[in-house]
Amino acid sequence: MTDQQTVTYGIDGMTCDHCVMSVDEAFRELPGVTDVRVDLVAGGRSTATVTSTGPLDHDAVDAAIDEAGYTLVAR
Repeated sequence: MTDQQTVTYGIDGMTCDHCVMSVDEAFRELPGVTDVRVDLVAGGRSTATVTSTGPLDHDAVDAAIDEAGYTLVAR
């Protein structure tokens, strides 16, 4: 049995629906991610609520969001 976890991450730099798709894809490529909900706040701090089968490695999350072109901020 796995330990489902849901964490909300703050993300800066998102401005449009394309940004939402990029962040969604970046999270879904991480091992264990089962669901992603991205809430866009154009010009502000957007959030991504991520459900996974266990804890996600913070460095892997940070690298994935950075590679997508955005900045992960403290949750």
